[in-house]
Amino acid sequence: MGIQLDSPEEVIAFSPIDTIPDGPEDKPAPGPLLGTIGPFDLPELVSGAAAWSHFYIEEDKLSTDLPLRTIRLALRYGIRAFDTAPYYDNSEIVLGAALKALEPEFPRGAYKLVTKVGRYGPDRATGFDYSPAAIRRSVHRSLRRLHTSYLDVVYLHDVEFIAPCIAPRAEGNHASALGAEADAYGVAPEHDVRTAGDDELVLTALSTLRALQTEGLIRHVGICGLPLPALLRTALLVLQRTGRPLDAVQAYAHLTLQNGTLPPFAAALRARARVGQVLAASPLGMGLLAPPPAAPPAWHPAPGAVRAAAREAVGAVGPEVAAVAVAWSVRMAAAGDAAGPMPVVVGMVDLQEVHAAVAAWRWAKDEKRREELERKAAVAQAVFERAGTAGWTWPSGNWV
Repeated sequence: MGIQLDSPEEVIAFSPIDTIPDGPEDKPAPGPLLGTIGPFDLPELVSGAAAWSHFYIEEDKLSTDLPLRTIRLALRYGIRAFDTAPYYDNSEIVLGAALKALEPEFPRGAYKLVTKVGRYGPDRATGFDYSPAAIRRSVHRSLRRLHTSYLDVVYLHDVEFIAPCIAPRAEGNHASALGAEADAYGVAPEHDVRTAGDDELVLTALSTLRALQTEGLIRHVGICGLPLPALLRTALLVLQRTGRPLDAVQAYAHLTLQNGTLPPFAAALRARARVGQVLAASPLGMGLLAPPPAAPPAWHPAPGAVRAAAREAVGAVGPEVAAVAVAWSVRMAAAGDAAGPMPVVVGMVDLQEVHAAVAAWRWAKDEKRREELERKAAVAQAVFERAGTAGWTWPSGNWV
């Protein structure tokens, strides 16, 4: 996964738009369309464009008109933001080619583009480059790939691999970082955040992104990753050292039926680190809660106990588990509380998945079906509670 900055790039082009099928399945189903929320006017559902990588979709599908039709349908529903990254193989290239072809119907101002910098491969030794030169090259490459003159949000990708994760343990439930173990995680409210490891690389990379923001190439700057204490610590450090808060922080797999620990961390990010917008990605936990036979995928990094509990939870809920998972995540994210409403980033690889994601969003918004959603979500959550894996986060990053 990933394409290094100096690697040759594939050229992708779709058939002329007037030759692309545009039948009933390419049109939104009757019902409400998505509006926008938060300071960046993002839709409540953001299209996760990691779906347009070999990690999630077969090569033969990438070379058809399927990506264009899927992206067009998402736009027609009001899902007018796309989250991509150089690490996601050809995702930026596919997305950019599709949006260029769709320009007559959806000009650049009709949608938001979110991408990332700093990660280009799977391992820390060779897959990361947070140097100023690489950051600049990466942003300019993304602009070129996406056929745009500006990017709406750019994150430092998987920042926990560079900024050290100060923690008493590398995996488990990290909720205690907001309470009894705050000092052990380096996020105690009464202490300044102490610099450690490669923090200076992160601060320098963010300074480069801020410069590109001043130049008008980027609208908003942020970080993304998995372990919530590491994201909070980095956001606090940035505010402490620069006097300027991050515009955005995106966490993945922490607003799911298996792990719902994001809301209190999001509140801390907003209140203590003054982050402008928090986003929740991957309501299926990177496929942990996908319907059978896909759940969980063989490559999934969760430990065996979490994977086993996920299989049981998916079986207990049944075929609509993905709908329940997305709807529950959307409902929790919309509640916002102290964090404010959070957009949810969802991968959608075909037309059916776009229709299904919007149907789940509509379910979350339907107060008449609230009890039904809570009851079905509780079935899965009870499995993880019994197994002792509720709120469990797998290892990710540079733990010290």
